[in-house]
Amino acid sequence: MTVDTFLVISHALAAILFGTLAVWQARRSSRDPQHRVLIAAAMATALWALVTAMAGWGTISALITEQLRNLGWLAFMYTLWKQGAGESRPTTIKALYAVIVAVMVLVAVIEFMPPNWISSPRLAEAAFLSTMALRMMLAVGALVLVHNLYSAGTADARTAIRLPMLALAAMWTFDLNLYTVAYLARAGSPELFALRGLVVALLAPMFALSARQNSDWDIRLSRSMAFQTLSLVAIGGYLVAMVAIMSALELFGGENARIVQIGFVFVASVAALALAPSTKFRAWFRVKVSKHLFRHRYDYRSEWQRFTDTLGRPGDGALPLESRVIQAVADITESPGGLLIVPDATGAMAVHARWNWHLADPPAFAATAAATKWFGETGRVVELDALRADTDAFEEARYIPEWILTDPRAWAVVPLVHFARLAGLVILERPPISRTLDWEDFDLLRVVGRQVASYLAEATGQEALSDARRFDEFNRRFAFIMHDIKNLVSQLSLVTRNAERHADNPEFRADMIATLKNSTARMNDLLARLSQHNKGKPQEPRAVQAGSLVHAVATIKRLHHPIVVGGDTSLVLIADPARLDQALTHLVQNAIDASPRTEPVTINLRRLDTEAAIDVIDNGCGMSAQFMRERLFKPFTSTKENGFGIGAFEARTIIAMMGGRIDVASEEGAGSRFSIILPLASETRFLEPDHQVAA
Repeated sequence: MTVDTFLVISHALAAILFGTLAVWQARRSSRDPQHRVLIAAAMATALWALVTAMAGWGTISALITEQLRNLGWLAFMYTLWKQGAGESRPTTIKALYAVIVAVMVLVAVIEFMPPNWISSPRLAEAAFLSTMALRMMLAVGALVLVHNLYSAGTADARTAIRLPMLALAAMWTFDLNLYTVAYLARAGSPELFALRGLVVALLAPMFALSARQNSDWDIRLSRSMAFQTLSLVAIGGYLVAMVAIMSALELFGGENARIVQIGFVFVASVAALALAPSTKFRAWFRVKVSKHLFRHRYDYRSEWQRFTDTLGRPGDGALPLESRVIQAVADITESPGGLLIVPDATGAMAVHARWNWHLADPPAFAATAAATKWFGETGRVVELDALRADTDAFEEARYIPEWILTDPRAWAVVPLVHFARLAGLVILERPPISRTLDWEDFDLLRVVGRQVASYLAEATGQEALSDARRFDEFNRRFAFIMHDIKNLVSQLSLVTRNAERHADNPEFRADMIATLKNSTARMNDLLARLSQHNKGKPQEPRAVQAGSLVHAVATIKRLHHPIVVGGDTSLVLIADPARLDQALTHLVQNAIDASPRTEPVTINLRRLDTEAAIDVIDNGCGMSAQFMRERLFKPFTSTKENGFGIGAFEARTIIAMMGGRIDVASEEGAGSRFSIILPLASETRFLEPDHQVAA
């Protein structure tokens, strides 16, 4: 059997089988668009096979009917996707179809070019190679479409469309190999073209079996699949443009055509390699695709999954919750970094955490209490570019810290509101591709801010519960100590009663001495375990001579360590003298513990406008910024061996109850300065002569 005879028989068989499939589907009288398009595609395939069997594989009529066949099956897949996608139809599928149709038009233009335009063998060869290259791209585009439509389907839909998608993939895979061989050999292969009819004939039963078993074929595309599809479309378009320009250069380039072609390929390749890995280009690409090809900017399902995964990421190597909070918010807008500031007890905000923060360091007080109140009441997401451009937005701008507004790299402020209470602010850096926030950004960031605030509130509650448990443990420990003291008191009381009757007995005196030694040792042990000062009932703050109080504390502490008192000792403060003495004693003792034995601790008094400061300065080991921010004033956190870790916490609490505060300045290896800030007394006529402190 010759190759021509085999070509006629195989294509005739394909025409019979697909013609039968079309008639069978037509007799079902279904009004379903899928069945109608399936009938049209089967008829186009039967027509192509019949024309090829009668006229041959390289004729104009065979080429025209082949394009009709491809259009029919592309329309069949489009109908499946359109019915399954409903109202949400990503434009990427339409873009892919547009590219494929454009390739088909280019093929038709070259194939129907007038013969007098291709007068030389060289031009004829260039036209043939261009046609083969475009047909290869057509097959690749169709295969990409088949792959994406099948991959994007639901589990049930994949089962329903598996056979027709497999048949179409086989058909276009054979075409791709057929035209690749023709391109490389610079001539068509009669054997492969003859075998093509048999391959297509074998696909007809697959369509028939699938149509009999399934009446519902459903395709749904995800956003990520649409991005992949559009990327492949862009690559395909790039290759089409490359081939078209190369062919044009070969046709019209003359003697220097080869040099121009090589230069063009080099420039195009360098441009592609430079743009593809660029973070800024990819961000621009995603922004443009989301803006023009989708009804919504965000894929809310994937965004929420990523958001919850970031916040709830377990493991020892995970970032702290505060840093994960910033990352979760920043990832939504592709911001490269952010800052979290949270309000303190006074309402003013300070830096709490950073994540990839590249802007300048904020001041100690990052935002005012008024800003905390405003953000808590409004819950408004602030776009800083719009605020900078609007000169009339003074009312809103006055709540935004100046250091944020003056830095153009700061992009947006997202409030974290939990039940009308501000848990913090996330300040986002500008993304690689800056854009204007729209209603969708504001809505999503507002919801995310509330969710993040609930995470932070839960973490704060857990921390408070942990502190309460520690205080409970401390109370139990104190109860145990009190029980031991009660036993010691009972034992000493017994010795006292017996001493009245047996004081002259030498043996009793020996036992009494042994008992006293034991009791003393046990009481010293209890004192070491307790390590707390007695607190009396607090008094109302009143005018206090600061110098007298400082000298009294220094006199006691000089018995153990050098103490230097300086500054303006005539200052008069408003305070509870007993509790101020207690807080100052805590800080001086901590300074002594941190200082070398021969280095003195300095207590300095100075005036600050309407306030006064009592500075406790040491030249000890100092503290890191992270320790001061995260651990210094937390209860039960101590760097001293056998320390309870509540001295600094208790001192700050005492001073805050008197309307003051404690400021800290420290540097590792350079010592520390704790400053008690209290208001100055406006009148001195109610001063006590001196403040006496009981030893």
